[in-house]
Amino acid sequence: MRAVDIIIKKRDGGELTKEEIEFFIEGFTDGSIPDYQASAWAMAVLLKGMTHQETTDLTMAMVQSGEVLDLSSVVPLAVDKHSSGGVGDKTTLVVEPLVAACGLPVGKMSGRGLGFTGGTLDKMESIPGFRVNLSQEEFLDQLEKIGLVLAGQTADLAPADGKLYALRDVSGTVDSIPLIASSIMSKKIAAGAQAIVLDVKIGLGAFMKTQEEARELAGFMVNIAHLAGRKAVALISDMNQPLGIAVGNILEVKEALDTLQGRGPESFLNHCLDVTEQMLVLGKKAASEEEARGKALQALADGSAWNRFLDLVKAQGGDLSFIKDPDKFPRAMVIRTVPAPRSGYLSQIHARIVGETAVELGAGRARKEDLIDHTVGIEILREVGDFVEEGEDLFIVHAASEMDFEQAKVNLLEAHRWSDTPVDRLPLVYEIIR
Repeated sequence: MRAVDIIIKKRDGGELTKEEIEFFIEGFTDGSIPDYQASAWAMAVLLKGMTHQETTDLTMAMVQSGEVLDLSSVVPLAVDKHSSGGVGDKTTLVVEPLVAACGLPVGKMSGRGLGFTGGTLDKMESIPGFRVNLSQEEFLDQLEKIGLVLAGQTADLAPADGKLYALRDVSGTVDSIPLIASSIMSKKIAAGAQAIVLDVKIGLGAFMKTQEEARELAGFMVNIAHLAGRKAVALISDMNQPLGIAVGNILEVKEALDTLQGRGPESFLNHCLDVTEQMLVLGKKAASEEEARGKALQALADGSAWNRFLDLVKAQGGDLSFIKDPDKFPRAMVIRTVPAPRSGYLSQIHARIVGETAVELGAGRARKEDLIDHTVGIEILREVGDFVEEGEDLFIVHAASEMDFEQAKVNLLEAHRWSDTPVDRLPLVYEIIR
């Protein structure tokens, strides 16, 4: 078997066999197939596509390129969630303890932020002492003891994906739906996920711009899960405006803490409940979405979800005094509220502009090596569809300097668009793919 023959077959629109895909991924991982051939193959996949079976075979080949975590040794069923990323998306911080409080173990490996989307690990590292780098033994032990883990992924899991992802980034093949789907699912399956809820974002602040694109990606990932013997469901959710109010690491942690105590923004809470419903139904802790939502609301009301978050922070070395008294978190040097420049209905709050502004303030990374300022960020005080009077509070900027504040103010005023006539509110979830 030769790599060039596999490239030519895919270039000509042929369907690759499981053996051909395994040969290619194994060779690329061990270095016997060079980058230039892998780039040619990735471009052929981008142009000609892959079937669901091919994509599943590719996913499993990447899973088998490294270690595979077996969570069934410590829990009968663990669920996981994946978000395709967004602005102000701190959903995991609420959903994970909420699901665990309902009796369903959650073992989650998350990532860091890059570009205009925030990373879950960066948010959690706002909590002094919180450890995200756990060994596999620590991960399994904590999952068994408290049914709840939130950690970073080790390099030993799906190494082929990391290598292929880096190559796609520099070869113009990032946009391939089969390659995106196999990248996401290989990491989830390698990390031991038995049931997965996928939160696929669409809109101005998401990689997927249309519902049709998101539906295709969601369909690929759900089919991969089923063909690989896992369970999965995908929500297609809105990312045209930021999710919730806070954008920025400490600000988002504080909003998650408020939400777990019943004081969070209503739209953000409802999105968390939408995701929680699907996880509880998939994990057989509820027979219907209605029953699942009722259990989740009870876990919020009786404080059990809040207590599970405390358990998580304590287990991973975080300083609980900051959780119990969020005023202890450090604050940005400059905090300014900006009023509405006119009266009218908000027709758009451009999520990507908000996210990029947060990165410019220092809340995110333009490059992997960039350092993060956990104190800076933005609070978006209104939503699309709101009527706002001139002079009312519109947003708050948390900046490291007056110069940073002034530039952020200009950007964020541009992100807010106005209408003189009423505007419909944006839906949280467009559809669910099962």
